[in-house]
Amino acid sequence: MTRSSPPDGDGGPPASPAFLLIALGRRVREQVETELKAEGMSLRHLSALGHLASSPGLSYSELARRAGITPQSMQATLNALEARGAVERVTEAGRGRTAELRVTAEGDRLRRAARRVVAEVDEGLRAQLGDASTDELTTALRTLLPRPPQVN
Repeated sequence: MTRSSPPDGDGGPPASPAFLLIALGRRVREQVETELKAEGMSLRHLSALGHLASSPGLSYSELARRAGITPQSMQATLNALEARGAVERVTEAGRGRTAELRVTAEGDRLRRAARRVVAEVDEGLRAQLGDASTDELTTALRTLLPRPPQVN
């Protein structure tokens, strides 16, 4: 039996943690995406750069799995980043082998710019919630999210 939460007293959304996380996630994602556009980036670009920087040599398929998109979409994302000079091929892809990619200085610059965008959104949340509540929320969210797999 599922427990349904009644709407808030002001007629707002139900006090369901899942619903509230979805609504907040959408709002935060839109904020970040809007700001990233100024750098010609998206969250998909940021995700690919982040995963590739922390684990060089990952295949398109593994990068796609970590980002929650198809390998074809990841390939298009990486091709766009390569065209911008944000990633470079160390080896060419060939029959049965994956091209090794690495983040360039331009990719690092884009990652830093994107992290500043995320930090600004974080500061907005902190300004609304206060330090203690922000720290509690961060701890709770970390508890709910699974740890990413470690690459050997």
